Amino acid sequence: MEEMEMICFKIISAVGEAKSDYISAIEAAKKGDFEKAEEAMKHGASCYVNGHKEHAGLISKEASGEKTEVCLLLMHAEDQLMAAETIKLLASELIELYKNK
Repeated sequence: MEEMEMICFKIISAVGEAKSDYISAIEAAKKGDFEKAEEAMKHGASCYVNGHKEHAGLISKEASGEKTEVCLLLMHAEDQLMAAETIKLLASELIELYKNK
């Protein structure tokens, strides 16, 4: 497997796990288990950071003059990265709403 493919799969895997954690956090908050929701959000944030670090590495290489091959897999990885960030924001808001219910 080429280096770029491996990086893309690392991003997709990490942020996919983060998205799952954020959804689990929403489900826990819906049931009133805010401790479990907080744990899931923290774990999700940790996974997200791992994916973000891989992506930031690509940006650093590009900034130093090393051209990055743009491919469909990279676009998918970036899309998943952005989706995870959006779900995190929504999960935080929903958890707050459930707390104040």
